Amino acid sequence: MNLQVLPLAITMMAGPQIMTAIVLVTTPKAVRSSLAFLAGVAISASVGVAIARGVFSLLGHGVSLGKSSDNSSVGHIVQYVLVALLLAAIVRNYVKRATIEPPKWLGSLMEAGPGRAFKTGLLLILLMPSDIVVMLTVGANLEQNHAGFGSAAVFIAATVLVAALPLLMLLVFRQRAERVMPGVREWMNSHSWLINIICCLIFILLILK
Repeated sequence: MNLQVLPLAITMMAGPQIMTAIVLVTTPKAVRSSLAFLAGVAISASVGVAIARGVFSLLGHGVSLGKSSDNSSVGHIVQYVLVALLLAAIVRNYVKRATIEPPKWLGSLMEAGPGRAFKTGLLLILLMPSDIVVMLTVGANLEQNHAGFGSAAVFIAATVLVAALPLLMLLVFRQRAERVMPGVREWMNSHSWLINIICCLIFILLILK
Protein backbone atom coordinates (compact mmCIF):
# COMPACT_ATOMS: atom_id res chain seq x y z
CA MET A 1 0.00 0.00 0.00
CA ASN A 2 1.18 3.51 -0.83
CA LEU A 3 2.27 5.13 2.45
CA GLN A 4 0.82 8.44 1.26
CA VAL A 5 -2.60 7.25 2.43
CA LEU A 6 -1.42 6.97 6.06
CA PRO A 7 -2.15 10.65 6.88
CA LEU A 8 -5.76 9.83 6.05
CA ALA A 9 -5.86 8.05 9.42
CA ILE A 10 -5.96 11.53 10.98
CA THR A 11 -8.96 12.43 8.83
CA MET A 12 -10.66 9.19 9.89
CA MET A 13 -10.81 10.46 13.48
CA ALA A 14 -11.21 14.19 12.86
CA GLY A 15 -14.44 15.77 14.08
CA PRO A 16 -17.07 13.91 16.16
CA GLN A 17 -14.87 10.80 16.13
CA ILE A 18 -12.05 12.25 18.27
CA MET A 19 -14.60 14.24 20.28
CA THR A 20 -16.25 10.92 21.17
CA ALA A 21 -12.91 9.53 22.33
CA ILE A 22 -12.39 12.60 24.54
CA VAL A 23 -15.89 12.39 26.01
CA LEU A 24 -15.41 8.72 26.88
CA VAL A 25 -12.26 9.35 28.94
CA THR A 26 -14.30 11.70 31.14
CA THR A 27 -16.96 9.07 31.95
CA PRO A 28 -17.05 6.95 35.16
CA LYS A 29 -15.93 3.83 33.26
CA ALA A 30 -13.34 5.69 31.20
CA VAL A 31 -10.83 2.90 30.52
CA ARG A 32 -13.33 0.12 29.80
CA SER A 33 -15.53 2.35 27.64
CA SER A 34 -12.55 3.72 25.73
CA LEU A 35 -11.19 0.23 25.03
CA ALA A 36 -14.61 -0.86 23.81
CA PHE A 37 -14.76 2.21 21.56
CA LEU A 38 -11.33 1.39 20.12
CA ALA A 39 -12.45 -2.17 19.42
CA GLY A 40 -15.44 -0.81 17.54
CA VAL A 41 -13.23 1.56 15.55
CA ALA A 42 -10.78 -1.23 14.66
CA ILE A 43 -13.55 -3.58 13.50
CA SER A 44 -15.45 -0.94 11.50
CA ALA A 45 -12.29 0.38 9.84
CA SER A 46 -11.26 -3.16 8.90
CA VAL A 47 -14.70 -4.02 7.53
CA GLY A 48 -14.95 -0.70 5.66
CA VAL A 49 -11.56 -1.07 4.00
CA ALA A 50 -12.28 -4.70 3.11
CA ILE A 51 -15.58 -3.71 1.47
CA ALA A 52 -13.90 -0.82 -0.39
CA ARG A 53 -11.14 -3.14 -1.58
CA GLY A 54 -13.76 -5.61 -2.79
CA VAL A 55 -15.72 -2.92 -4.64
CA PHE A 56 -12.68 -1.73 -6.58
CA SER A 57 -11.61 -5.31 -7.20
CA LEU A 58 -15.00 -6.01 -8.81
CA LEU A 59 -14.78 -2.84 -10.87
CA GLY A 60 -11.33 -3.83 -12.05
CA HIS A 61 -10.39 -1.87 -15.14
CA GLY A 62 -13.97 -0.98 -15.89
CA VAL A 63 -13.47 2.50 -14.47
CA SER A 64 -10.42 4.54 -15.40
CA LEU A 65 -9.49 7.59 -13.35
CA GLY A 66 -6.99 8.71 -15.96
CA LYS A 67 -3.31 9.48 -15.65
CA SER A 68 -2.11 11.55 -12.71
CA SER A 69 -0.40 13.95 -15.15
CA ASP A 70 -3.69 14.64 -16.95
CA ASN A 71 -5.42 17.56 -15.21
CA SER A 72 -8.63 16.83 -17.12
CA SER A 73 -8.82 13.19 -16.00
CA VAL A 74 -11.85 11.89 -14.11
CA GLY A 75 -9.69 11.47 -11.00
CA HIS A 76 -8.69 15.13 -10.97
CA ILE A 77 -12.24 16.28 -11.67
CA VAL A 78 -13.45 14.28 -8.66
CA GLN A 79 -10.73 15.91 -6.56
CA TYR A 80 -11.76 19.39 -7.71
CA VAL A 81 -15.41 18.67 -6.89
CA LEU A 82 -14.48 17.40 -3.41
CA VAL A 83 -12.35 20.50 -2.75
CA ALA A 84 -15.20 22.77 -3.90
CA LEU A 85 -17.66 20.99 -1.58
CA LEU A 86 -15.24 21.23 1.34
CA LEU A 87 -14.68 24.95 0.71
CA ALA A 88 -18.45 25.43 0.69
CA ALA A 89 -18.65 23.56 4.00
CA ILE A 90 -15.96 25.83 5.47
CA VAL A 91 -17.90 28.95 4.46
CA ARG A 92 -21.14 27.49 5.84
CA ASN A 93 -19.54 26.58 9.18
CA TYR A 94 -18.04 30.06 9.54
CA VAL A 95 -21.22 31.91 8.62
CA LYS A 96 -23.36 29.80 10.96
CA ARG A 97 -20.74 29.48 13.71
CA ALA A 98 -23.01 31.10 16.32
CA THR A 99 -25.68 28.41 15.96
CA ILE A 100 -23.65 25.29 15.13
CA GLU A 101 -23.60 22.77 17.98
CA PRO A 102 -22.09 19.30 18.33
CA PRO A 103 -24.43 16.33 17.71
CA LYS A 104 -26.89 15.76 20.58
CA TRP A 105 -25.87 12.11 20.85
CA LEU A 106 -22.35 13.23 21.74
CA GLY A 107 -23.49 14.74 25.02
CA SER A 108 -25.46 11.61 25.91
CA LEU A 109 -22.24 9.59 25.88
CA MET A 110 -21.41 10.94 29.34
CA GLU A 111 -23.42 8.03 30.74
CA ALA A 112 -22.23 5.50 28.17
CA GLY A 113 -20.92 2.12 29.24
CA PRO A 114 -18.63 -0.24 27.31
CA GLY A 115 -21.51 -1.69 25.28
CA ARG A 116 -22.70 1.64 23.94
CA ALA A 117 -19.11 2.83 23.44
CA PHE A 118 -18.41 -0.24 21.28
CA LYS A 119 -21.56 0.34 19.23
CA THR A 120 -20.68 4.02 18.80
CA GLY A 121 -17.18 3.21 17.54
CA LEU A 122 -18.61 0.62 15.17
CA LEU A 123 -21.29 2.83 13.63
CA LEU A 124 -19.44 6.14 13.73
CA ILE A 125 -16.78 5.00 11.26
CA LEU A 126 -19.09 3.06 8.95
CA LEU A 127 -21.71 5.83 8.71
CA MET A 128 -19.56 8.98 8.69
CA PRO A 129 -19.40 10.32 5.07
CA SER A 130 -15.81 11.57 5.44
CA ASP A 131 -14.68 8.16 6.73
CA ILE A 132 -16.45 6.38 3.88
CA VAL A 133 -14.55 8.57 1.39
CA VAL A 134 -11.26 7.82 3.18
CA MET A 135 -11.87 4.06 3.19
CA LEU A 136 -12.80 4.16 -0.50
CA THR A 137 -9.53 6.00 -1.13
CA VAL A 138 -7.58 3.30 0.72
CA GLY A 139 -9.48 0.57 -1.14
CA ALA A 140 -8.64 2.20 -4.47
CA ASN A 141 -5.00 2.47 -3.43
CA LEU A 142 -4.89 -1.24 -2.58
CA GLU A 143 -6.40 -2.15 -5.95
CA GLN A 144 -4.05 0.12 -7.91
CA ASN A 145 -1.03 -1.43 -6.17
CA HIS A 146 -2.42 -4.98 -6.49
CA ALA A 147 -2.13 -5.34 -2.71
CA GLY A 148 -4.20 -7.59 -0.50
CA PHE A 149 -6.22 -6.53 2.54
CA GLY A 150 -3.24 -7.29 4.79
CA SER A 151 -1.43 -4.31 3.32
CA ALA A 152 -4.00 -2.01 4.96
CA ALA A 153 -2.98 -3.16 8.46
CA VAL A 154 -0.69 -0.14 8.98
CA PHE A 155 -3.47 2.28 8.00
CA ILE A 156 -5.96 0.58 10.34
CA ALA A 157 -3.41 0.55 13.18
CA ALA A 158 -2.70 4.26 12.62
CA THR A 159 -6.44 5.02 12.76
CA VAL A 160 -6.81 3.14 16.05
CA LEU A 161 -3.72 4.89 17.44
CA VAL A 162 -5.19 8.32 16.70
CA ALA A 163 -8.44 7.22 18.34
CA ALA A 164 -6.49 6.00 21.38
CA LEU A 165 -4.66 9.28 22.03
CA PRO A 166 -7.13 10.57 24.68
CA LEU A 167 -6.99 7.22 26.52
CA LEU A 168 -3.18 7.14 26.34
CA MET A 169 -3.05 10.66 27.79
CA LEU A 170 -5.36 9.54 30.60
CA LEU A 171 -3.17 6.52 31.41
CA VAL A 172 0.13 8.41 31.25
CA PHE A 173 -0.95 11.68 32.88
CA ARG A 174 -3.68 10.29 35.09
CA GLN A 175 -4.50 13.10 37.54
CA ARG A 176 -3.50 15.92 35.22
CA ALA A 177 -5.52 14.43 32.37
CA GLU A 178 -8.55 14.02 34.63
CA ARG A 179 -8.39 17.76 35.35
CA VAL A 180 -7.70 18.86 31.79
CA MET A 181 -9.95 16.57 29.71
CA PRO A 182 -13.32 17.97 30.92
CA GLY A 183 -12.14 21.45 29.94
CA VAL A 184 -11.03 20.18 26.53
CA ARG A 185 -14.41 18.51 26.10
CA GLU A 186 -16.27 21.72 26.90
CA TRP A 187 -14.05 23.77 24.58
CA MET A 188 -14.64 21.34 21.71
CA ASN A 189 -18.39 21.44 22.36
CA SER A 190 -18.45 25.24 22.17
CA HIS A 191 -16.09 25.43 19.18
CA SER A 192 -17.46 22.58 17.06
CA TRP A 193 -17.70 24.96 14.09
CA LEU A 194 -13.94 25.61 14.29
CA ILE A 195 -13.21 21.89 14.53
CA ASN A 196 -15.33 21.28 11.43
CA ILE A 197 -13.37 23.92 9.53
CA ILE A 198 -10.03 22.44 10.62
CA CYS A 199 -11.16 18.98 9.52
CA CYS A 200 -12.19 20.33 6.10
CA LEU A 201 -8.83 22.08 5.70
CA ILE A 202 -6.93 18.90 6.59
CA PHE A 203 -8.96 16.93 4.06
CA ILE A 204 -8.34 19.57 1.36
CA LEU A 205 -4.60 19.45 1.99
CA LEU A 206 -4.61 15.65 1.77
CA ILE A 207 -6.57 15.75 -1.50
CA LEU A 208 -4.31 18.34 -3.12
CA LYS A 209 -1.07 16.78 -1.90
